[in-house]
Amino acid sequence: MEIIDTRMALADITGLAVFSRLKDHPLIGALRVLLETCCQEGAGDALGLVRGWASFTDAFIRCNQGASFYVTLGLITITDDNPFTHAVEVQNREDLPPVLVALAKTDLSRLGRIAAVDIPSLGFHLGELLRREGLDSAAQNIEEEARALWAVEGKQPRSEREQRVLELFPEKTDWGSSLSALTTFIHAQGAGLLGLYTSFRWISSGNARSIDSLQPVFHPDPIGLSDLSGYEDQRMVVTANTLRFLEGKPANNLLLYGDRGTGKSATVKAVSNEYAHQGLRLLEVPKNKLFQLSGILETLGSRRLRFIIFIDDLSFETTDDSFTSLKALLEGGIEVRPSNVVIYATSNRRHLVKERLADRPSSAMAAEALATGDVRAFDTMQEQFSLADRFGLTVVFTAPGQEEFLHIAEYIACKRGILKSPLSGDSSQDGPDTEARKIFRDNALRWERWFNGRSPRTAVQYVDWVTGGEGFPWE
Repeated sequence: MEIIDTRMALADITGLAVFSRLKDHPLIGALRVLLETCCQEGAGDALGLVRGWASFTDAFIRCNQGASFYVTLGLITITDDNPFTHAVEVQNREDLPPVLVALAKTDLSRLGRIAAVDIPSLGFHLGELLRREGLDSAAQNIEEEARALWAVEGKQPRSEREQRVLELFPEKTDWGSSLSALTTFIHAQGAGLLGLYTSFRWISSGNARSIDSLQPVFHPDPIGLSDLSGYEDQRMVVTANTLRFLEGKPANNLLLYGDRGTGKSATVKAVSNEYAHQGLRLLEVPKNKLFQLSGILETLGSRRLRFIIFIDDLSFETTDDSFTSLKALLEGGIEVRPSNVVIYATSNRRHLVKERLADRPSSAMAAEALATGDVRAFDTMQEQFSLADRFGLTVVFTAPGQEEFLHIAEYIACKRGILKSPLSGDSSQDGPDTEARKIFRDNALRWERWFNGRSPRTAVQYVDWVTGGEGFPWE
């Protein structure tokens, strides 16, 4: 069993400077408390050891997702957002202050030593201390948990993110020597969580000027452009605008408008996934957070990466603060949209604001307005219509016709291997798959009549059912 130098590990945590925020990370903070208890005179506080071990293992389970302690500390280090990593993202390394680079290098060495702490051996060390105090059952429990952690430590990395840790920080090496590799990674992929994740949600409840308000989507929809069929003209517009945006050219905010289930949101997600490796990030902002747009822009505008602010199913019941904030941002406010941010919104409503009869001027009001020159009767309606007009481009998605619907369903089925023959729009073509294709098409038409009408979403739902086996509702 390895002898644990608890004082050295505690000194490394205490000495963190550039990465000082990590002292308060739930896992590292719990380890710090546990080590402090271990370093007390004699056996220390026996119950404090039990409490400290329980808090540490709880934090470990909550944040490691099955990875080893070494890999977990690596992920925590890579995703820390601090003055050094932020500077590396936006500047070349040679332009960084030498003192900042030196401090970051020593901190990385400290973090590497912390990551190398043998956690199972630490558990056995605690067991020895507890046995001296006559707490044999408590010692036995901790030793059993240490053996379980030993099994976790032996696991190979399972995800691409875990593999990235071992590429940047090879085991049994000084993490300080990985400074160059880390800065290259951060400059290309972004600092903090932006470097390891591509899709985010905005979760701020108050402080709208904090990078901590970006919550990564751990399991984003992996849909790609090759997964989509139909609507090629619409996707061409979205793709062309996004490429202009990535190249630093003027790009438009987009409103994707049309019938439900036609692939508006899927198009935005697919385009984002397609170009994530070029530094494109997707940030979904819920409608009830749109009043924080000013703070969101301030947060994103200081980054080197490029962001699509994604507002799904955009509509308003009234012209409230969220409506006003978005309207001012799109055009007309005193704050300029940062060049590294565009807004892509989807909606089933062309004019975005629910229109009531009371908002429409009556014939009598219109006649009076024409007679007197008073245009105030039209103000409410004009304000509601103006928001959609402020998007640079409106891309229209209409419900597909019958053949286009069948084409989409067949395309998805071929991608999944349900239809074996090459995709063809001619169902009368002779071949081994002709009969199967005819049955597939007939059932697809029945499906859209029974459920939800014709749309790409209905086509996916139909193919999902076929993938699950036979047994249609009408049989």
